[in-house]
Parts: sequence; C-alpha cells; structure tokens
Amino acid sequence: MKDLHVVALGNALVDVEYQISNEELEQTGLRKGGMTLASADEQQALLQTLADKKGYMSSGGSAANSIIAFGQFGGRGAYKSVLGNDELGHFYANEFSELGLELFADKNSDHPTGTCVVLITPDAERTMQTSLGVNSLFDKHQLVEDSIKRAEWLYVEGYKFTDDKGAEAIEEAIFYAKKYDTKVAVTFSDTFIVMGFRDVLNKAAAEADLIFANEFEAKAYAETENMDEAFAMLASNMPNVAITLGDKGAKIKVGSSIVEIPSYPTTVINTNGAGDMFAGGFLYGITHGLTPEKAGKLASYASSKVVAQHGARLRASHIDVRNDIVAGVVN
Repeated sequence: MKDLHVVALGNALVDVEYQISNEELEQTGLRKGGMTLASADEQQALLQTLADKKGYMSSGGSAANSIIAFGQFGGRGAYKSVLGNDELGHFYANEFSELGLELFADKNSDHPTGTCVVLITPDAERTMQTSLGVNSLFDKHQLVEDSIKRAEWLYVEGYKFTDDKGAEAIEEAIFYAKKYDTKVAVTFSDTFIVMGFRDVLNKAAAEADLIFANEFEAKAYAETENMDEAFAMLASNMPNVAITLGDKGAKIKVGSSIVEIPSYPTTVINTNGAGDMFAGGFLYGITHGLTPEKAGKLASYASSKVVAQHGARLRASHIDVRNDIVAGVVN
C-alpha cells in the first residue's frame, strides 16, 4: 500500500541565512553562487566574521526544502537523513513534526547536526558553506526500506554523492525503489557535483525516472555551453527531464512531449531555495493528477514567490499558490 507520495533522501542541515555585501563575500574566499564543504572549525571561523549580523535559521538541506514544500502544497511526504543528538537536531526534528511530515532520522550523540551558512548578496545570489557534521556518517545501513516501499516516488539530492557512503546509500535506496515499483527522481544539486562526482551521478541518473537540473548543471553534464544542445542531450538519454532556466522559466520533457514553462514577474531578493521549490512543486503536481504543463507552471510560479522573500521557505500560503494555478487564475 503506497500511503506516501514522496520520500526524500538528503542531508539534514540547519540553514542559517545572512545578508552581506559583495565585498564581504569576497573576503570569505567562497565561490559565489556555489556550495563549499567545510569543517566545523572552518565554519565556526566564518560565523565569527558574521557575529554582528542577524541570521535567519530554519531546518533545511536541498531535498528537505523540496519535501517541506511538497508537504505544504498538500502532499504526503517523508524525509530520511541523520541528526546529531543536540539542540539543533531537536530543533530540526520539531520543525518536521510541526509541518506534519514523517522524519526518519537517527540521532547521534557523538557528532553534531549538519549546518549550512547561506550568504545572500545584493544581487540576490546565494553562496553556501556547508559543514556536514553527522551527515558524513550516513550509510546504507540507516536506510528505512519500508519508507521506500510505501512511497510512489523516491527523491534523492546530488549532494549525497560527495562521499562514498552517501553514494552507496543512494545506490541501495534506488535498488529498493526498483524492488517496490517506486519511481526515482534525482536532482543534480550543483555544478561541482556534476564535475566532481560524474561516475556515481551517472549511475544514479541511468536508473532515474526523472532528472532535475538548472541550466548550468545541465550544460556541465552535457559538456556544452549551448543550452539547446544540453537539453537535447539530457532529453535523449533520460525518460523525463525538468530543467530550470532562471528568469526564462523552465523546459520539461515528459515522455515524448516537450513543454516550455514560463517564468512569472517577480522582484528577486534571494535565489536560495528556488530550485528546491521547483522540484517540490513539480513533484506535487505529477503526483496529484496535474498535467506536466500545469505541474511545471505550479513549480515555476511557486519559485517566483520564494525568490521574492528572504529564506528558502515560502511564507505565502502554498495552498493559495497551488489553487491559483489549478483554477487557472494564473496561467
């Protein structure tokens, strides 16, 4: 009995978001617009430079953001990860409980909950530094086979490919998905995942029913600077593909159909969470009877809302956003 629409697998991270200037970002040495892995000490040093600023804290991680959005649209979702048995771990678990999402996360007393410092510059670009903490210990033995059996879809984030144990866990999770007729969606997550972990990414992508990527990840994967060529390459090799194109909307291939999805007018304040919101909205749409075009429009419209605010969590009513698209109030 499939009583879950989607179970997601990813890093459980407490996000702490700050607004900073371009000059302040340059002083950090971080790659603008990307995600950099750091040790706990390196992240503590960064946080010390931000001590005079107010940070906005929320439970996060890429796939977690997507499953949270999915649940707030009205879907039945669950998340599998691992937490530290610490204050941040309890904060994370409590948020999921309040959101009505199932969380399968062992608490480890010897390692801290993972954290991600998100730096937003005036051009709305987000730059991330992540300390994985206990996430680095996640392996296939911590998977909950029954949660995958219960789900219509398994959604995995590319960031899990950064260590051998995480990649092995994804491989095992996909094995269970095939065993229980659960469809598989994979998000590329970042260009550095595509460039640095191509072998394991290829292995998962070959088993996937749906791929999510942004235009830069798609180009890196296809090894071309031409977006049309990148989309054609992905579309010819993957059953279903959803590529986000920033202010140009998105392009989706479902089966033999290709759909152009519009962008929606917005004032961009912060791009953090846009891709995660798109995935959550699209997965909601295809699990709730929407056409690929309607699902894509819901994903794009919701993303336009989240980039117009601070924080990766949409503060407007997800139900209102959903109904605007479903009822055709917004086309």
